[in-house]
Amino acid sequence: MKTQKRKIVILGGGFGGLNTAKALKGADAEITLVDKANHHLFQPLLYQVATAALSPGDIATPLRALVGKDSGIRVILGEVEKVDPENKTLSLLDGKTVPYDQLVIAAGAKYNYFGNPQWEEHAPGLKSLSDALQVRERILLSLEEAEQIPDPNLRKPFLSYVIIGGGPTGVEMAGAIAEITKRSIAREYNNIDPDEVRIFLIEAAPGILNGYPETLSKKAQKTLKNMGVRLLLNTPVTKIEPHKIFFPNGSIESPNIIWAAGVVAHPLVQSLGAEHDRNGRVMVKDNLSLPGYPDIFVIGDAAHFKSEKGSPLPAIASVAIQQGEFVGKLLRNDPSGASYRAVFRYTDKGSMATIGRAKAVADIKGMRFSGFFAWLLWSFVHILYLASFRNRGRVFLEWIWSYFTLNRGVRLITDRSGCKHCKTSGNIPPMHQEKVKEKKVPHPLELQH
Repeated sequence: MKTQKRKIVILGGGFGGLNTAKALKGADAEITLVDKANHHLFQPLLYQVATAALSPGDIATPLRALVGKDSGIRVILGEVEKVDPENKTLSLLDGKTVPYDQLVIAAGAKYNYFGNPQWEEHAPGLKSLSDALQVRERILLSLEEAEQIPDPNLRKPFLSYVIIGGGPTGVEMAGAIAEITKRSIAREYNNIDPDEVRIFLIEAAPGILNGYPETLSKKAQKTLKNMGVRLLLNTPVTKIEPHKIFFPNGSIESPNIIWAAGVVAHPLVQSLGAEHDRNGRVMVKDNLSLPGYPDIFVIGDAAHFKSEKGSPLPAIASVAIQQGEFVGKLLRNDPSGASYRAVFRYTDKGSMATIGRAKAVADIKGMRFSGFFAWLLWSFVHILYLASFRNRGRVFLEWIWSYFTLNRGVRLITDRSGCKHCKTSGNIPPMHQEKVKEKKVPHPLELQH
């Protein structure tokens, strides 16, 4: 009589889920990978899609291509609505049910708006390709609109860029926007002066890159200031409206407000009934399993796991990769599931953030670097982490071309839904909308309609 194989289900095709699947290849089990997207996304480079340095296809690879037809891994495109630990099933939004014997949850995280979910509409974050393309459209369309406004005061909002959050994503985004806007304006726009561009990096804490050595944080601050980025530290956001952001001591009007201020775990893991931290991350055991459910493992951004120093591991790619490899090997080597005695140990390989062309900071096992050498390290590591050889080659060539030409080759506007004459007010700040209504100035895109 043929013995039925155990069913291992992996929820999420990000760094954690993909590396779990890779470690399970060839295992004596029915392995299923479930994700709401059909591709693996290299999220650390999303900001480069948003700032027109890379194309979406450069940082995304189809999951089926990565796991391979001969791996024995089944890929399901679908979004999970509920996990039923008692009956060991996943319920998908389309009504399908996926049974499991062992479950790995690598659902990732979303941006934390700190109890103000309505802000997301006005200040999008960067968690998906659609997010990055939306931000890219806003940035490029603002430049086009500013070019057609003769009054410097009226075009000021279009040349204002606000990034909320001084972590690596916020710092990288601010530096990239400084490069694309000022260089593009200097080369390609006749009616705008590069000095008119205002870039604000907003941080509620006293400094940026919290968790990095103070010397690197100070170095990053100095570099950003030299690039023309205005740092507003100790400045919490109090309210965000369409095209306007408020602080305790003032406000900024801009259609370009970008959120990069921390993450919260996917709501799915919070519904499991397990203890979780203030960011929604589930408290897991030493082997990354869920307390009370030894056959459910939670990894990556959704897991709260304390390091040997007693602090929770950060929600970064290297943590998810190592946890995925650990759980994959654990399930592969212990088919019976009788005992999972292994203990996860994280190897800290350092942290780094790029600020712009040949500008970065890096902390590698106590060794601290900044400038060109740190930028080379950052570039090498990020190319190495890309999922496919094709992506590595394309990104490498794009970066080489951009480095020597100072050009970004993906400055395309494909969605005009942000134009007021195209059904919505979208990208038009309130101040200019009022002037248009009063017939004091033309609509910035009216020549194109």
